Amino acid sequence: MENVIDPGRRTILKAGAAMGGGLIIGFYLPGAQRLAAAADAPAPFAPNAWIRIGSDDTVTIMLDKSEMGQGVMTALPMLIAEELEVNWARVRVEPAPAERVYFNSLLGSQSTGGSTSVRSSWNNLRKAGAVTRELLVSAAAQTWGVNEETCRAEQGAVLHAASGRRLSYGALADKAATLPVPAEAFLKDAKDFKIIGKSLPRLDCADKVNGVAVFGTDVKIPGMLTAMVARCPVFGGKVRSYDGARALHIKGVRQVLQISSGVAVVADGSWAAQQGLAALSIQWDEGPHAKLDSAAISKTFAELAQQPGVVAKNRGDAAKILQGARKIEAVYEVPFLAHATMEPMNCTAHVRKDGCDIWVPTQGQTGVQRTAAKITGLPPASIKVHTTFLGGGFGRRSEQDFVTEAVEVSKAVGVPVQLLWSRENDMQHEQYRPATYNRFSASLDQHGMPAAWTHRIVGPSIMARVFPGMVKGGIDPTSVEGAANIPYAIPNLHVDYVMHDTGIPVGFWRSVGSSQNAFVTECFVDELAAAAGKDPYLYRRELLRDAPRHKGVLELAATTAGWGKPPKKGIARGIAVHECFGSFVAQVAEVSVSKDGQIKVHRVVCAIDCGMVVNPDIIKAQMESAIVFGLTAALKGEITIKNGRVEQSNFHDYPLLRMDEMPEIVVAIMPSQEHPGGVGEPGTPPIAPAVANAVFKATGKRLRRLPLRPADLRRA
Repeated sequence: MENVIDPGRRTILKAGAAMGGGLIIGFYLPGAQRLAAAADAPAPFAPNAWIRIGSDDTVTIMLDKSEMGQGVMTALPMLIAEELEVNWARVRVEPAPAERVYFNSLLGSQSTGGSTSVRSSWNNLRKAGAVTRELLVSAAAQTWGVNEETCRAEQGAVLHAASGRRLSYGALADKAATLPVPAEAFLKDAKDFKIIGKSLPRLDCADKVNGVAVFGTDVKIPGMLTAMVARCPVFGGKVRSYDGARALHIKGVRQVLQISSGVAVVADGSWAAQQGLAALSIQWDEGPHAKLDSAAISKTFAELAQQPGVVAKNRGDAAKILQGARKIEAVYEVPFLAHATMEPMNCTAHVRKDGCDIWVPTQGQTGVQRTAAKITGLPPASIKVHTTFLGGGFGRRSEQDFVTEAVEVSKAVGVPVQLLWSRENDMQHEQYRPATYNRFSASLDQHGMPAAWTHRIVGPSIMARVFPGMVKGGIDPTSVEGAANIPYAIPNLHVDYVMHDTGIPVGFWRSVGSSQNAFVTECFVDELAAAAGKDPYLYRRELLRDAPRHKGVLELAATTAGWGKPPKKGIARGIAVHECFGSFVAQVAEVSVSKDGQIKVHRVVCAIDCGMVVNPDIIKAQMESAIVFGLTAALKGEITIKNGRVEQSNFHDYPLLRMDEMPEIVVAIMPSQEHPGGVGEPGTPPIAPAVANAVFKATGKRLRRLPLRPADLRRA
């Protein structure tokens, strides 16, 4: 991570590469001519933006995605290193600036989300490495006066087999910089991979362990002040009045100003800023949502579920089949959820007349640049985004609210400002995982298999707020994912959606709509299996006859867990399978339930088919992470509203799973030659239904609302 004390260091490094010799490779390095001119140096060789090879044999790879614990700082360089034939020990990684060339091909902006990092980079990063390899081989062949076919790249050097000569990449960099870049280069066959598919050590671990890693709150800029903001506790409310003079009497408070989201106190440090906020005596206009509460929202959802929604999927004629049939009906509800990242929101901004620098743990560099450009009136090219490590993302750091506040305050005060959110700010001013209400009906044929299935989803829309153009005909695709595309062979299927804005802001939460819909659909499938008197694994297996990858992970999870063999005394098993973000995951949860209803998850067996595997250890870590994230939500997570306010404020009333509650996790990876899928999110959706289904097996009681609480078991 670059030294954030000196915001010009990245420029110096690039110009230094040009002056000191070396090769810069990528698709296109924007501004390279400008940087060289600024350093009074000849323009560096810069046909693209991904790779820089120094004369000391160091290979620096630009990271266009945000490292938030998911391992992209290792996995993406592995794609380049594989084709480049580089010595992994010589690889270094530098965060990429905000530039169009780094746009995520699947998201249309420079952003990290949707488990797209490897999926969107699989071809272009390998191509960048291959083109660079061929360029270095050409440079060596010309240096020796031999045919390129007689040379090969290996471990950061080019070798000439006949003569035994060898030149390192660093020694070839200057020569390579004079050659035309080939438009294409052959990519390796998977059978020849030396790096891809290996569990190489993560490149970010050492810095995180020894404290060198720079997260957003670690940023220190000369002359920097600290800002904190008071926001209306009711969503949609606004400032009516405040007493700025009282806050200015607090030692260390420099300025008090009203910004778009509330009132900001600017001070020498966070303590003075907090004391200034407490002295403001703010009066709020709480707006139209001051009486809103969770019970009223649930009641409204239930009423809306009585009316037809917009059709998301229709196959056959489910309504006709259900007429006169013995129906199995159920209602499932899921609550609002907070992201609860370990590092609260923060952003450091320095707005000047001629430009703006922003240091921020963000999932969306393009969004940061556009937000700052809109506020400052500066052209986007003048907005420099310095991406730090992220102390958790989960979709929350794709938002721009904390960036907006930092830029507004810095613009007003004219100095660098670090904007900090408290944990309470973070918990109560979120964009939450949507709450939804789900109404199911189904009927079984003479063999006990579903002949008809209907599913009505009622809830707010993420896309209506974030990307309204993505809402087509009243359907938000994120609201119905995992429901409209269930893989089971059901001849008559009808899924519809009733969109309702509750007034509570909603946003992307790890695995998005699949996090709700996997729970409700996989639990309802279990209900059908129970009604048919069939084993829930075998029932799913039969229904997945047209879905081989779903079936494959289901079988792998069941076999690995020993399904069919009796579990230990007092243990019950539940199973679930789900597809999202290009990957297929099945999980078996082994659960016990005490006499007073306490749920304990002892072991989770997880099988994943994510296509081609880049780093198995990262995949296992991400499955473990996704399971603990989803298990926390399944057993504990709930945001409730009273008088228009979020009731939860910190981890005492929004608890996370503790170490002694963490189950043993076994991860089995399905071998595959398919294009890579995502791994950051697909492990989260199956855990809640697997646990809920195990609870039913253990108790005979069906819990249809998250979180799964002992009190609900006692009432069931």
